[in-house]
Amino acid sequence: MAVWNQTTPEESKDKSPATPASPAQSTPILTPTAAKNRGESIFGAGVTIEGKIEGDADVRIAGKFKGEIQVKGDLNIEKGAHLTAKVSAANVTIGGELDGNVVASGQVKLLESGQLLGDLKASTLTVAAGSRMRGHVEFGWNASDVAKFVNGQAHDNDKSRTGG
Repeated sequence: MAVWNQTTPEESKDKSPATPASPAQSTPILTPTAAKNRGESIFGAGVTIEGKIEGDADVRIAGKFKGEIQVKGDLNIEKGAHLTAKVSAANVTIGGELDGNVVASGQVKLLESGQLLGDLKASTLTVAAGSRMRGHVEFGWNASDVAKFVNGQAHDNDKSRTGG
C-alpha cells in the first residue's frame, strides 16, 4: 500500500538532489491504521445506516447504525454515535451509545462518554469513570474462547448457568 507523497526506491534514483527536502516531506507520517495495512471506513455524524457491515478493515462510526457489524479490524464508536447492533470485532472502543452485544477477540474500551446496553465478552476490558453499562460481562478469555462465542457454539452453556 502506497502512502501519499511517498516515493518508491525507483523514483528516488531518478530524482536529482536539487533542493534538500524539509523534514515534513522526507518523513511520511504513518498512523497506526496505515501501519497495520488496513483501511478505515468512516461514517460521519450526519449518516444513518441500517444493515450489515463486514470486512477486514477498521470502522469508525459517528452517526447512527442499526444492524450487525462483523469486522476483523477495530471498531470505534465516537461520542454522539447511536448504534443498535450485534458487534464482533478485534478491538472495540465505545465513546457513544451501543444497544447490543459485543464480542471482541482483543480489547474493549468503554470511554467516559460511552454507554453499553448489552452483554460483553472480550480478552481485556478498560472502563473509564463516568461510563455506563448494563449487561453481562466476561473478560480474560483468550482468542480461541472468544471465537466460540462469535460462532454461537457456547450460547447453550450460558442458558444452563442462568437457568434459562
